[in-house]
Amino acid sequence: MGMFAYKAIDGDGLFKTGVVDADDLEGAYTDPALQGLNVLSIKKAGRVSSGFLRGFVSFRVKRSAMLEFATNLSVILRAGIPILDALGDISQTTENKYLRRAVEDIKERIESGLSFSSALNFHKRIFPDIFIRLATVGEETGRLEQSISEVAEHLQRMDDLSQMVKRALIYPVFALVTTGGALGFWVFYVLPKIMVVMKDMNIKLPLITRLMLAASDFSKSYWYLVVLAVVAFFVILAVMKRKPKTRYFIDYIKLYMPIVKLFVVNRIFAVFCEQMRILIVSGITIDRSLVIVANAVGSEVYKRILMQARDLIITGSRISDAFRRSGVFHPLVVRMVDIGESSGNLDDQFKFLSGFFYKKLADVTDKLGKMIEPILIVLVGCIFAVIIIGLLLPIYDIVTKMEK
Repeated sequence: MGMFAYKAIDGDGLFKTGVVDADDLEGAYTDPALQGLNVLSIKKAGRVSSGFLRGFVSFRVKRSAMLEFATNLSVILRAGIPILDALGDISQTTENKYLRRAVEDIKERIESGLSFSSALNFHKRIFPDIFIRLATVGEETGRLEQSISEVAEHLQRMDDLSQMVKRALIYPVFALVTTGGALGFWVFYVLPKIMVVMKDMNIKLPLITRLMLAASDFSKSYWYLVVLAVVAFFVILAVMKRKPKTRYFIDYIKLYMPIVKLFVVNRIFAVFCEQMRILIVSGITIDRSLVIVANAVGSEVYKRILMQARDLIITGSRISDAFRRSGVFHPLVVRMVDIGESSGNLDDQFKFLSGFFYKKLADVTDKLGKMIEPILIVLVGCIFAVIIIGLLLPIYDIVTKMEK
């Protein structure tokens, strides 16, 4: 399925542009989103532009908006209101225009004969995979309102997790920005003035001072190259991360970096246990659940491990044995899953594990600032020690000559 960009005029004579997902050009023209519009042109978006459009739209629909949509939908459905009326009411009160358009399109597709989950499939760039799968299960079991409620609960946990990540990064980012600002002030403003005075006095500068002077001159003359280098680094990194091998290498490094690994590993297990719990409760089989979770944990390393565990389970291995053979699962996960398999309450065990790792993640988040603080102090101290030494050495030479 690809993305097609269209230009059209609506019934009021207003010009409209947008994108639709379709298998081919004919399917794009017959898309319900274009019904009632006078289509001027429609063409398939290129690979790069499709990726950009999908990323842009999904970025514009924040998790909080999706959480509000799922919560409102579950509440309305529980009240016994038909889904078409529910979607109509929600679309009128949704502030995010991208989500509102998606909800209106879903409503139109249902009216044309599609199921709710099938209509959601046309908006994968907005709705997470677990939302679509649980909606499918809810329709099959006749418990759609319960499935949507579980989606809302899951999105709430993911939002809490996201807030933990942001809180953990506030201190390091603030420290790095302020340190960078102070360093830039020294390099671009203070050092050049001091160096001019020293050069006018015909002082023989030591090596470290000459290196600082060269760095200062280069930064002043070619500051734009520094900016371009930083931008190019992040662009190249973003492009390289599209390749599985690069993502695997980066994720592998994260798992062995001091302090960082505490945060990353606890986050992975928190997401893993939470998603396994909600998928098992919804009646999705273990092999299908592992595929979904593997794409959601955010680590290429654990994605491959989970897929290997899935292959072992399909061939007859117990879940706990498959996890144990990988060698990377937390011992508590293996033990609790083993108990869940034996007692038949695997969902309860994952619920306990999810709460356990969320608590550990919260503890790591609260302590992250204190753990990073010594590293930042040493780093900043080394940088300014080099600057001070570079400035004091020439002054020391002047004082020594004056004494002689």
